[in-house]
Parts: sequence; structure tokens; C-alpha cells
Amino acid sequence: MQSQTPFLGVLCWEEGGSPKGLEQLESLTGNSTNPLTYPFPVLFKRVAGANYQSVLVSPDTRLVGPMLEAAESMIGRGVRAIITSCGFNAIFQKELADALKVPVYTSALLQIPFIRASLGRKKLVVITASKQDLKPEHFHAVGVTDMHGIEIYGMEKMPEWSKISRSPNESLSLEKVENEVVSVAAVAKQEHPDLGAILLECTDLPPFADTVRKAVNLQVYDLLTMVALIHKSFST
Repeated sequence: MQSQTPFLGVLCWEEGGSPKGLEQLESLTGNSTNPLTYPFPVLFKRVAGANYQSVLVSPDTRLVGPMLEAAESMIGRGVRAIITSCGFNAIFQKELADALKVPVYTSALLQIPFIRASLGRKKLVVITASKQDLKPEHFHAVGVTDMHGIEIYGMEKMPEWSKISRSPNESLSLEKVENEVVSVAAVAKQEHPDLGAILLECTDLPPFADTVRKAVNLQVYDLLTMVALIHKSFST
């Protein structure tokens, strides 16, 4: 696999400084930063200055330059599409897509127009790492200006998940995290009987997507459903 031309390039956060819990989540198959997640060769490139604070909490437009530089280096090695390791990079979608010669998919949120068109009057729930940090600007950047029928649920109030920001040096119980993700999805379904589908914004949540699907018996979209579509759209 390593000798093959990589299909996908992944823009990742800089090395070091991540909360311990995030490092645990990144080790899971299904996470955007784990090479075992993908059934094809992938290149990963760390972006200097990209981290929890500068991407998720307070998006810094100065990251666009380093992101473009990292993406160009991967394109030079043959990648045919670019994704990122955090859905909050949606806010940089236009700048990156305008500047690069290959398709750019910054966030699972890009699937919203496609999903919503399929649901009719049914609702779409977006489960995000942090509801307070997922702002209208993120949705506008991926072409979603009408939020009618979209409900947002955040993981930040879940006791185990919140350790990522509250106690960054502490390990997580991955079993508890999985139960929390399922719990949030179940509450969303209970509160919205007309719920048609769930979208996991956070790239740390796809490892739990199948468990959520079984628990709520609904379609669950995430980064991996988007990646599968991207891959299928290219000739082999």
C-alpha cells in the first residue's frame, strides 16, 4: 500500500499539544487520522498552527496559507482529492477549494444539501463536538444558509467527552464515550419523532457510527460516507 500513489490527502492538526482524549480517539479505526480507516492509500500532512484552539474554538484565517502549502505538497505526490481531520475546517472551504486544482472536502457538513433534499419534511440532526462553537458561518461556508429542519446537538456536556477540554491530560473511557454518543442520538430521536437522519460532524465520531445506526435505526452520515462517495466518483 505504501508504494502505491495515494488517492486522498488529509490535512491534519500540528503535532503535539492535543488533549490526551483526542489522541486516544485518533487511534481508532474509523477516525480520519488513522490510515487503517481507508481502503486505499492516503497521505497525511500536519499543518503548522492548526490545533484545537485555532480551528475549533477560534478559527484563524492565517491557517489558510499553511493549509494550502500542505495540500499542494500532497497534490504534487499524486493525491486526487483533499479532506481535513476536523469538520470545523468547513469555515475554510471556499478559500481552499478556490485555490487548489483538486476537489476539496473540508467537512462532513458538505453532505447536508444532499441529505436534506432526500428527507422531505423530516428533520436532520447534526451531532457536533461542540455546539457552541459550530456557528452559522460554518454552515454558510458549505452552502447551507437555511437552517430549517436542521437540529444541532453537541457532545460538550457529556461527562466523559467533556474531559477533552475540561481535563486535557486525562485519558478517556472509550466505552463511556461510545455510550454518550449513542445517548445523544437517542435523545435527539426522542425529541424529534420526525427525525429522518443523523450527521456526525466530528471526525472523531465515525468509529461509533455503526453503534448509533443500530441504536436509533436511522441513516447516519459522517466523514466516511463522504469519503466513500468521493472515491466512487473517480475512475479507478
